[in-house]
Amino acid sequence: MDSRAQRRLHKLTNHLINYTAGNDQPLHLRRHPTAGEFVSEQGYSVVLPEKLQTGEWNVYRNRRSPFKLVSRFVDHPEIATLHDNFVRAVKTFRDHKYLGTRFQEDGTVGEYSWMTYGEAGTSRSAIGSSLVRRQIQKGSCVGLYFVNRPEWVVIDHACSAYSFVSVPLYDTLGPEAVRYIVNHAVVRAIFCDSKTLNIVLSFLPEIPSVHLIVVVGGAEGEMALLPSTTGVEIIPYSQLHCEGLSSFEPFCPPTSDDIATICYTSGTTGTPKGVVLSHGNLIANVAGSSMGFKLYPSDLFISYLPLAHIYERVTQITVAYIGGASGFYQGDNMKLLEDVAVLKPTIFCSVPRLYNRIYTGVINSVKSSGDLRERLFDAAYKAKKQSLFTGKKSPPMWESLVFENIKGMLGGRVRYMVSGASPLSPQVMEFLRVCFGCTVVEGYGMTEASCVISNMDETDVLSGHVGAPHPACEMKLIDVPEMNYTSKDQPHPRGEICVRGPIVFQGYYKAEELTREAIDEDGWLHTGDIGSWLPQGQLKIIDRKKNIFKLAQGEYIAPEKIENVYTKCKFIAQCFIHGDSLKSSLVAIIAMDHDALKTWAATEGIKYQDLQQLCCDPRTRGAVLADMDSIAREAQLRGFEFAKDVALVLEPFTLENGLLTPTFKIKRPHAKAYFAKEIDEMYAHLA
Repeated sequence: MDSRAQRRLHKLTNHLINYTAGNDQPLHLRRHPTAGEFVSEQGYSVVLPEKLQTGEWNVYRNRRSPFKLVSRFVDHPEIATLHDNFVRAVKTFRDHKYLGTRFQEDGTVGEYSWMTYGEAGTSRSAIGSSLVRRQIQKGSCVGLYFVNRPEWVVIDHACSAYSFVSVPLYDTLGPEAVRYIVNHAVVRAIFCDSKTLNIVLSFLPEIPSVHLIVVVGGAEGEMALLPSTTGVEIIPYSQLHCEGLSSFEPFCPPTSDDIATICYTSGTTGTPKGVVLSHGNLIANVAGSSMGFKLYPSDLFISYLPLAHIYERVTQITVAYIGGASGFYQGDNMKLLEDVAVLKPTIFCSVPRLYNRIYTGVINSVKSSGDLRERLFDAAYKAKKQSLFTGKKSPPMWESLVFENIKGMLGGRVRYMVSGASPLSPQVMEFLRVCFGCTVVEGYGMTEASCVISNMDETDVLSGHVGAPHPACEMKLIDVPEMNYTSKDQPHPRGEICVRGPIVFQGYYKAEELTREAIDEDGWLHTGDIGSWLPQGQLKIIDRKKNIFKLAQGEYIAPEKIENVYTKCKFIAQCFIHGDSLKSSLVAIIAMDHDALKTWAATEGIKYQDLQQLCCDPRTRGAVLADMDSIAREAQLRGFEFAKDVALVLEPFTLENGLLTPTFKIKRPHAKAYFAKEIDEMYAHLA
């Protein structure tokens, strides 16, 4: 900033201090809480003062929105709601393919068949009209309780068009949580499939608000018959759809401030919390996320991440905005790559868990292909990596000789890879960029911020961070003294990530106290994540505040940070770090990588009957601990952060066994109970 600008800012500062000393604060200052007409550029971000009186420049914004946060699409500011977004999509892209599925009418699986935007618009009106005629009132909650398929998106559009509130129900949450959510949100109608229907019927007397159950898929003969005394109507989706086609009810459009959805987050402890998101929240998030990325009506997405999760919901809103197409997987994760190979998507949104699988699969294949092929891969990898970082074009021969087959794993047409929900290792990101030859970006977000909080710029080749603040929010780091993180830390400021702007949620449903804990009086959402600012204005996630605990000697432990370090161990598929305030050391439950375990045993010449016997072999435990210690030293973990003992298990941590949340985070209390015997044995061994 030049001296003239500094004089102007100083004069403005004095003016504001004097002016606001009185009782009445000017309205324009309350509407623009971040002060200053100047910004300090810092690579991918700009920095502003939160309050002029403090003199601290601590608020970061995206360089694309330095003075005004994005709340609408730049090209289409008239889109204020999800309904507006889809109305425009139907009008503009009426005959374009929109929602695709591989399921044929005879029940077999084949090529993708498509519903157009026009057809989806008609179905939206039919479903919404039938709900209106069944006395589902404006503002009523409608539950969606089945896995990804076109009907899910159509029902969601119907809710937006007729001002209903959609309430996604995770099929992995379990009956108790589903029953709680239905009652807490006073759900009036539930859309489910034949599988989840039985779960709903098992506690039907305990959910008195429900008057309508609509079953998606399956034969009409499979419909359960309920006695008329229950007062609950149960019908197939096809019947509801046909009835609606006979006569359309007029739309009941929402406003941007109206509630669009209540997303219940399972969390790692306690009962689910209902995150209230308005139409304006979601539009702002998608509007900001789409800035800087070249998306076209020809783009094709694969839908397999749970639609009950905000990540996939926002992806589908983006698809409708650009007029793209979304093909749905079969519903079986084991067949996902088969679906991808048939669909050939151009945009691939996923989570590190799948990218890690792809990475491990390719590396293991290369290592087992023979010395000549391994050397060929290494040469091609190094050459292409060099070209990527220097901006030069990679030699074409490497593409045909090495990388075409790898690209074929995802259909061969991917332009963008997006990763979210948990950290993606820099090693895997580099691998994806080199082998798939496309733009790979990582983002950071949470349901309470309508999804994305920050994301990488497509021009940024640095990995190990989650990019600049989203254009629809501003961000600051606040001190966490008990963890020794402060904004004055050198060389990089560190602290808890706080977010403010039009993407911040309305609050937790029927939980004012929890809302006040999450959003402070100045409107900052406290995420509970610890971040650090890099020199070019990128955010790096370094820790988690909520999961910290103390060891007996008083040292604070952040288990997620340690787990992320240990997952680089060749033996480890998943890792759960446990500590106790009455103990002085950490122990670890290790879900073993089966292939790595077999390879190690063969190399060591160890005979075994099965993998369980191998896990119980003291030599295996010693090898795993040695590798973990080596990686911990390399990552410069402190001595008390080293795992002192390990229990090796073959069963992975999954949604089904209750050890993971739907966003693939470890449910720590559940894991502690699940592995109680192993934990007790490790501490006894250490003693």
